[in-house]
Amino acid sequence: MIKAGQKSRIAPAAEGKILYCENDAKVLAAQSAMFEKAGYNVERAEGRVAAEQALRKGGFDVVVLGHTLTKDDRHHLPYMAKKGNGDTQVLVLHASGKHPAVDFAMDSRDGEKAVLDGLRMLAEQKYSLVV
Repeated sequence: MIKAGQKSRIAPAAEGKILYCENDAKVLAAQSAMFEKAGYNVERAEGRVAAEQALRKGGFDVVVLGHTLTKDDRHHLPYMAKKGNGDTQVLVLHASGKHPAVDFAMDSRDGEKAVLDGLRMLAEQKYSLVV
């Protein structure tokens, strides 16, 4: 319950676990460092096979599919994420069109702030407000 004069805040991002997938190791390292710096707990997966293996283990709040994945990977992996856990949110970077298993898609060329804002929006949907 929020008392008069108190501000609500979203549960800390570190409480959520992200699976971040890319095909390029350098992009994977740079982007995941950005997510970690923002306070997220990140598991990395380089390539489709590694992403599939991680999704089979499960336990992710958000799956972020990066722009270096192929269009086919960005189409297939959201279904796997939802099949493993329907509550898992899927954020696709560099996507066009509507995908039934994707919760949010955006162009990562809009910069770090836009990517973190997209991720934050998904986290806000997932976590309840706390005092």
